[in-house]
Order: sequence, then C-alpha cells, then structure tokens
Amino acid sequence: MTVDANTIKTTDLVAQSIDFTEQFSQGLSTLLNVLGVTRKQALSQGSVIKLYKTEGTLVSGDVAEGDVIPLSKVTRKVSSTQELKFGKWRKVTTAEAIQKAGFNQAVQTTDQKLLRLVQEQVKTNWFNFLTTATGTTTTNGVGFQVAVANAIGQFNVVWEGYGVQPVAFVNPLDVYTYLAKAPVSTQTAFGLNYIENFLGFSAVILSASVPAGKIYVTAPDNINLAYADLHGDLSGAFNFTTDQTGLIGVAHNELLNALSYETVVTTASTLYPEISAGIIVSEIKNEASK
Repeated sequence: MTVDANTIKTTDLVAQSIDFTEQFSQGLSTLLNVLGVTRKQALSQGSVIKLYKTEGTLVSGDVAEGDVIPLSKVTRKVSSTQELKFGKWRKVTTAEAIQKAGFNQAVQTTDQKLLRLVQEQVKTNWFNFLTTATGTTTTNGVGFQVAVANAIGQFNVVWEGYGVQPVAFVNPLDVYTYLAKAPVSTQTAFGLNYIENFLGFSAVILSASVPAGKIYVTAPDNINLAYADLHGDLSGAFNFTTDQTGLIGVAHNELLNALSYETVVTTASTLYPEISAGIIVSEIKNEASK
C-alpha cells in the first residue's frame, strides 16, 4: 500500500535531543555575540587554566652620562587557577507518569524546565570569573549613574589605546532602580536580559549572579571561553547529541529495567579574563556612606 505523501513520519519530527541542544546553543551563541566573545578554546576535561598577573618596579633612569642604567624588574605570576570540570544532570520520567500525563507533558515539558535550570547553573559558573578574579581595578560612586561613570573612567585608563567599548555586568535590582527614571528596552539571550548601547557600554548584562551594589566592567576582548569538546569518542561512547561546537551533550534513553525514560545533560565550560586587572569593579554607594 502506498503511503500518503502528507503522512507525518518520525523523520519529519525534530528529535528531542536535537531540539534540546539547539535551544541551548542558539541562546548561548546570542549571549556570546552580545558579550563580544571571540576567543573560544576547546580543551580536554580536567585542563587547568592559569590566570596571570604582571607586577613591575620601575627604577629611575636618571643617570649620569656613561653610567650603567639600573635594571627595572617586571614579573609575571600565577594569580589563580581554574579546572575545567563537567557539570552532569539527569532526569528520569516513569512509565506511570508518561501514561498519566502523556509523553509531551511528562518528558518534553519537564525537559524545558531542566534546560532552564542547566542554563542558570552555567551562567552562575561563568560569572564567577568576575567575582573571583584577583588584581581587579576598583572604584566607586554615590548612586548608580556616578558609579557607572567612574567605572567607565577607569576603563578608559586601563584600556587606553585599545579602541573598544566596554561591556558591563550588573545586578537587575540596581539597574532597574535607575531605569525607573529612564526606561529602555531590554532583550533576552540564554535566559538573561541585556541592554545594547546603553550608558556608553556596548552591552549591559543583567544577572542576579552579580552581587547587588557592584558593577563589573571589562573589554569584550578580555573575556575568553574554554570548554570541553563533546564531539568524537565521548559522544560516540554515550550516544550524545551535541551542538556544532560540541559544548553541550544531551542523551535520551529508555531504562527498560525500570520502565522509565531518562534525560542526561553534560557540559564543561568556563569564562576567564585574559587580564585580571582589566576588570573594573565599581561599588554603588548611597548618600549615607559618602
């Protein structure tokens, strides 16, 4: 019997794992573009990323004619390290739940929730580079706008000659207090709200992972992404569906011995600064603390 050409077959449907990875990677790509991240490096899981700081002492070169010029000294030291580790998450849906609520409600809808939770964890891990970086440049100001202005001033000192616009990371509570007086349109990427071309920044990222009362500012070129590539042997061994970069792996499997359906997600990634001192931290002070 000839099958009607309009019959919907399994090949016409997007597999769950593909749908999961596409949603994750599309939002991630948008966020990285907003941040201006161009340096993406695939590393082996367990790789240790070393962050350096440079210190120097300039000795006066005011010497008499013919005298030996004294040596100035510059040293480069490890300020901190980060290990690239896998985050692993698993969800199991029983046959009873599928029978009661239907496959779409029991598996696909809960996968959406799992996706949002994984995004939140990845974002939290990523923004640790702001609060844990040593050797940062600090400033402050009374009120949000003054704190921003001072941060941009310090940025222009630190990044003089680079010709780049800064990117800022702020807590939503701080920026929305200011936006109540100057409303602007926000956009969303990877579950984060952001504002483009605002207050002199190429982008302002709003995240609860940023401590309230602090504004973090740096150059897009200072932000690097390191990740474990899940293509190749690892993907084959665990039947992962991955995005183009191999940054996330997702697998859906039947657990026949438990008559259940399993969703497994894994990723290993971190953001880190090229120059720790290139991160400017501005503290928002109130009138009483002046």
